[in-house]
Amino acid sequence: MASATEGDVGIAAEPVTVLQSVFEELSLNKLATSLGASEQALRLIISIFLGYPLALFYRHYLFYKDSYLIHLFHTITGLSIAYFNFGTQLYHSLLCVVLQFLILRLMGRTITAVLTTFCFQMIYLLAGYYYTATGNYDIKWTMPHCVLTLKLIGLAVDYFDGGRDLNSLSSEQQKYAIRGVPSLLEVAGFSYFYGAFLVGPQFSMNHYMKLVQGQLSDIPGKIPNSTMPALKRLSLGLIYLVGYTLLSPHIPEDYLLTEDYENRPFWFRCMYMLIWGKFVLYKYVTCWLVTEGVCILTGLGFDGFDENRKPKWDACANMKVWLFETTPRFTGTINSFNINTNAWVSRYVFKRLKFLGSKELSQGLSLLFLALWHGLHSGYLICFQMEFLIVIVERQAASLIRESPALTNLASTTVLQPFFYLVQQTIHWLFMGYSMTAFCLFTWEKWLKVYKSIYFLGHVFFLSLLVILPYIHKAMVPRKEKLKKME
Repeated sequence: MASATEGDVGIAAEPVTVLQSVFEELSLNKLATSLGASEQALRLIISIFLGYPLALFYRHYLFYKDSYLIHLFHTITGLSIAYFNFGTQLYHSLLCVVLQFLILRLMGRTITAVLTTFCFQMIYLLAGYYYTATGNYDIKWTMPHCVLTLKLIGLAVDYFDGGRDLNSLSSEQQKYAIRGVPSLLEVAGFSYFYGAFLVGPQFSMNHYMKLVQGQLSDIPGKIPNSTMPALKRLSLGLIYLVGYTLLSPHIPEDYLLTEDYENRPFWFRCMYMLIWGKFVLYKYVTCWLVTEGVCILTGLGFDGFDENRKPKWDACANMKVWLFETTPRFTGTINSFNINTNAWVSRYVFKRLKFLGSKELSQGLSLLFLALWHGLHSGYLICFQMEFLIVIVERQAASLIRESPALTNLASTTVLQPFFYLVQQTIHWLFMGYSMTAFCLFTWEKWLKVYKSIYFLGHVFFLSLLVILPYIHKAMVPRKEKLKKME
């Protein structure tokens, strides 16, 4: 009897064993390995694409339902995505959301609430960076938390503005100022909205509340006609995803640290950095285009109508793809890349530093904030220091060309324009790659090794121009008195 029972158990257990082995074969870890990616990266991609079925469910079943149901849906789905990616570490975001709600309620519309929010949220984020930091880029709870940090700081500032006299606010501040008192469920829904929780984009509480209230539609009273615009951004994101997946094994950033790279000719090292610098940004472009499609599908991407009464769906756009691919200028890339985060920094940091009386100082402090927001590695500081330097030099060069008659005539020569464009693009992407080297390699011993191998070309080039251009400007730009005589 015992043997028969054991046999029955064995037979019954056999399908379980088979199923177990099947599930092991289908595990995310093995799938990720077969794709040449990490499990965390695969979870991130799945979560981003999961926004589309969630958006479809929202459109068809919740779009004009009670607000509390929508907030609840956004909160539950966002928390589920957080758990899928980071397990019990989702408590970090939950704690910060609840404490932020308490700060707003207990401190009210005061500057104390704003300063407390800024200090608490930034210190919590930086502490997270400190305790989880490694020498490599890891996808962990701090990744969505940096997005959340900006959201909650912006929420506190907008809530503070909502209590100020309307005449003391700029038109932009009036647009974002929160007049009502957000509930905990509203703050949670705003924070955990599935289309932006992991990688952005940034949007205001007022814009989110318009979504919940059914106001973000090109057809009043009906579900937005946004399927095709969403699919266009999704398709574009898929193109970048495929391109990045196919090319990443052939242009790895680790190659920059190898002896083979160091022993290559100088021109090869520069060209590799140029190509890698352009290509490495594609992983960010992919994520932002896909999440933008989710936001458009829900209606959050609706931004009113243009002069021809055509609906605009760029409220959550983080990329201007055509500008990104064609601009020969550094400022063009800045204006086309991570748009909503740059707009957030401009709105809540740069413009709020107006009292300093120096545009350059405000810009420098804004970039310092961005560097710290990204992480504690020295590479971030070097990257944004280079951005600051490059933008100043580019402005000087543009001013020189614009104000010098000889250079203006030369630049407007039609035959030479393709050549000038090629030279500009080469300089542009070579030094974008130079800046991104520090950004992606993080630690000083890594980026310093690469910079040494190309003789600190970026720093030498732009610091030299910073010193030389004012003298060239003085020599080539006629004084006003001379200009009047020439006229």
